[in-house]
Amino acid sequence: MGTPPSQTISSPASGAPPALPTFAEAAGVFARVGLLSFGGPAAQIALMHRVLVEERAWLLERNFLSALSFCMLLPGPEAMQLATYSGWRLHGVRGGLVAGLLFVAPGAALVLALSILYAAYGGTPLVEAVFVGIKAAVLAIVLEALIRLGRRALRGRGDWLVALAAFVAIFFFSVPFPLVVIAAAIVGFLRQSERSAEPVDIEPVPAGQTARTVAVWLAVWILPLLGVALAFGPDHVLAQLAWFFSKLAVVTFGGAYAALAYMAQEAVEGYRWLTPGEMLDGLGLAETTNGPLILVSEFVGYQAAHRFGGSPPLLFGLLGALVTLWATFAPCFLWIFAAAPYIERLTHAPRLSSALRSVTAAVVGVIGNLSVWFALHVLFSKVDETDVGPLRLFVPDAASINWPAFAVSLVALVLVFPMRSGIATTLAVCGLAALGWLYAAPF
Repeated sequence: MGTPPSQTISSPASGAPPALPTFAEAAGVFARVGLLSFGGPAAQIALMHRVLVEERAWLLERNFLSALSFCMLLPGPEAMQLATYSGWRLHGVRGGLVAGLLFVAPGAALVLALSILYAAYGGTPLVEAVFVGIKAAVLAIVLEALIRLGRRALRGRGDWLVALAAFVAIFFFSVPFPLVVIAAAIVGFLRQSERSAEPVDIEPVPAGQTARTVAVWLAVWILPLLGVALAFGPDHVLAQLAWFFSKLAVVTFGGAYAALAYMAQEAVEGYRWLTPGEMLDGLGLAETTNGPLILVSEFVGYQAAHRFGGSPPLLFGLLGALVTLWATFAPCFLWIFAAAPYIERLTHAPRLSSALRSVTAAVVGVIGNLSVWFALHVLFSKVDETDVGPLRLFVPDAASINWPAFAVSLVALVLVFPMRSGIATTLAVCGLAALGWLYAAPF
């Protein structure tokens, strides 16, 4: 199912090629990465680079960067996929499996525990106050992510136009995210001028080998979820979770924040599994834990199944979390194991690169939509949705402004931008500030 290419690695110290790690040694390092992977994708990728390229010299710089460029343009969590690819380079499929699972497992366990506590105690005044601070911090963090991605992705007038069109399509016209991605890819493909690709000397991969890999991992992903739908019926919340998060895994290019925009739109406005406030609470939980930010999907799955699955709610909540995790992360192994042998070649294909660049620009617009949506629902207790012809407008009730959230949001913006505080510091300070407001003047 795909064998990693050989690589020549020179030791930074001696210039002699060091031995590749044993499987147990590699697993121990990836377990450490998973436990320490706080701070979002940028911090997680930096941690992997330091450990795998600089400290251990297990991967060449060019291999790491080529894989990173490709993973950032795949649907799903790029840091988890980069970990999976790194494990595959070292020990093939079993190395990729272990690296990917160890990257996700610690955070998934913690998010599950917090989801259970939230379902049981989320309505108490103390918890609600803390989450006002967390939501304010998340708003600032998302705005910072928007600006950072915009600086990297919008490199010309065409990119800005694609980003603006994506924002308008989603925010004002409710165009489904998958259609926005498809349209952006087509625009990028067509606007690329004809030129020959750079020659790349890579041994071709047999088509039969790739077909077998796709068939195996497609079955691993889909068959258990089909079993859930058959066991509980297509209208049950577990079947809905399986379908929705499988679709999310295919169409959410551009990292976790792009996925969150689509997830929030559907989980809150489409399926009505959560309220806007609960969705923001889940994102806050995911921001405070290790592992991929997309683990907020586990929170959504637990709350939805706990609420609508049946009795006992705890059991259905656990099943909802499991279904969501499977639908979210199983496709990542399919993408990496099928595409890994081609990554070097694909990153040199000009038309594909142009299409993916256009998708990345559209993602900036999608995250802009997420930022405005978050801001409205953090700062106002009541936001009405009004249709004016084909336009959808969000109209906040000025009388419902949440002054504690407004004040703590200002604190969060100062922490994130002028002070450049980390995510953990921002969340902690904002949570304490909201608690202080609770005791000074009840919410």
